[in-house]
Amino acid sequence: MTGTGRLPRLPLLLAGAAGACVAVALGAVWAGGGAATAIPGIPDAGALTAWGLPVARTLADAAAVATVGALLLVTVLLPGGKKLGPAQLRYLTWAAAGAALWTAASAATLVFTLSDLFAQPVGEILSPAIVADFVSTDAQGRSYALTAAAAGVIATLCVGIGSARWARLALVLALVGLLPPAFTGHSSAAGNHDAAVSSLALHLVGVAVWVGGLVFVLVAAARREERAADAARRFSPLAGWALLVVALSGIVNAAVRLPSVGDAVTSRYGLMVLAKAAALVLLGGIGHWHRRRTLPALAEGRRRAFVRLAAGELLLMAAAMGLAVGLSRTPAPGAGQTAVSPSEELLGFPMPPPLGDFPWTPLFTQWHFDPLFAFGTAAAALLYLAGVRKLRVRGDKWPVGRTVAWVLGLALTVLTTMSGIATYGKVMFSVHMGQHMLLAMSVPILLVLGAPVTLALRALPAAPKGEPDGPREMLLKLLHSRYVKVISHPVVASVLFVGSAFAVYYSSLFETMMRSHLGHMVMLVHFLATGLLFFWVIIGVDPGPRRPPFLGRLFALVLTMPFHSWFSISLMSSTALIGEGWWTLLDRPWVGDALDDQYNGGAIAWATGDIPVLITTIVLAIQWVRSDQREARRVDRQIERGGEGDPLAAYNAYLASLHARDRRPARPRTPDEDA
Repeated sequence: MTGTGRLPRLPLLLAGAAGACVAVALGAVWAGGGAATAIPGIPDAGALTAWGLPVARTLADAAAVATVGALLLVTVLLPGGKKLGPAQLRYLTWAAAGAALWTAASAATLVFTLSDLFAQPVGEILSPAIVADFVSTDAQGRSYALTAAAAGVIATLCVGIGSARWARLALVLALVGLLPPAFTGHSSAAGNHDAAVSSLALHLVGVAVWVGGLVFVLVAAARREERAADAARRFSPLAGWALLVVALSGIVNAAVRLPSVGDAVTSRYGLMVLAKAAALVLLGGIGHWHRRRTLPALAEGRRRAFVRLAAGELLLMAAAMGLAVGLSRTPAPGAGQTAVSPSEELLGFPMPPPLGDFPWTPLFTQWHFDPLFAFGTAAAALLYLAGVRKLRVRGDKWPVGRTVAWVLGLALTVLTTMSGIATYGKVMFSVHMGQHMLLAMSVPILLVLGAPVTLALRALPAAPKGEPDGPREMLLKLLHSRYVKVISHPVVASVLFVGSAFAVYYSSLFETMMRSHLGHMVMLVHFLATGLLFFWVIIGVDPGPRRPPFLGRLFALVLTMPFHSWFSISLMSSTALIGEGWWTLLDRPWVGDALDDQYNGGAIAWATGDIPVLITTIVLAIQWVRSDQREARRVDRQIERGGEGDPLAAYNAYLASLHARDRRPARPRTPDEDA
């Protein structure tokens, strides 16, 4: 049962917006923004830009959070069938309105940023030609343009859709639309900008899910939606994970930008970070109180306590978001005081020392922290071990070998993405190719043998009858979806596995991706994903929509590997330097002939491909033998039960009974039967 459409707690939401604006104003003044006194002889963008830029950013952030929150409520917190229900369609309209505001605010941010960079008033630079040039030549201009375009697509999409599939697509697009500014702001200019931009991207996604989800759970509760208690219950664990992501990514971001611990209490930037941290601790305490007190009350129909506490929580979140905008206008301690070489600006870290001769010790000493892979592997390990523990607590067994394979796969992922292999992978093509082979051929074998999907299906609870789908049901639907059926076909998986390597290295994609941290991360994740898909089809233990017979899997493996060898040989014999523009920009005097390094990369690809193939063949043979043994035992059990349930055994038993009946002597007929 829904309410009349009027929010009973609208003044509290307006107070939250006012709190955010006040926090932005205070942050801007504290950061040195606002209506500062113009210095004669130095160009000034004007008061409109000084105040308009942080306000436009705040509106864009708030609209993005609202869009994500509304779509999260529609697709996850208030799930239904394939078609969206009336309540979901109503909140989809809210998402469209939020996306429209997000589009306008992002466009305004683009214009104010252009005015700020050129130190000219908005009226003097507001020209289509100037704006188009800014978007096409400057990374910040492109990022805000991409965000505005993504928001515009979402606003258009949410008006005309009525299915859950398109709503999920809009949610994914909204989360992706948050990311471009993270890779072009002052995080990208910080020391170790790989860690800075990755942590900021995770921070933005975590904040959007956490704040946006809470806003619309509060709205659903205030409007007396029928499933508001279910939405709050579903949001609770999601909010916990979002809080963890926000806290960890914030710690990494502060550690990258603050030269020392003392700067946290002696600089404006550090004090604002501490203020945000204090707000985060308070929000964590409020979340704990929600789980203990207000959620049970909401489930019983008493929503007053939940609405009041959630509204107060939003006020604190609004203040924290305002502080974040002010923080973005505050220079970090020591920013711009240290000269950065062109190579360091490209790489995000100083040029590493020469690799030297065997045993190439720097490969194991030149570590650089990457939040995406660090947090991702840590979460994957914790979730897996929690699932194993849950099975053991209830008395179920889980093979130790699968756990060992999973943990080793994650450990190898960390080694490949954060050790000297990752550091030198951006400097030398040969090391990059070794990193590619490890991610695409070695790590996937270990991870698919860990059977994470099987573990999840056994550990996750089934949703009660009549209740919306839970994580287990969503996972099953994904496994049997048309998309998974298509990509898990052996031909498709093989083409993606080998064909993508030709597409990346024999086009401009490689150089383009190497020039940006986002592109480089996408390339690494793509290699890992295609390897996981291929080896899941060949030796995967987890269930899937199609499982080819073992002979078919062996056939797919045998047909795919020659193309991999062909790719390796083509690298070794090529006379054209792949990614020449990228290697030319790097100042690496200790690297000799770049073509020789490329030849070594092809040799590494050829040599390292044989061992994984051999391991895969052995694993496939073992699985084949074990499958035959299980089938033989099953047939034996069927025969012992008289062939029940086995067609061949039942048919043989039927023939035996006919033969026995034919051999029995005929019984004499009685006179009545003769009559």
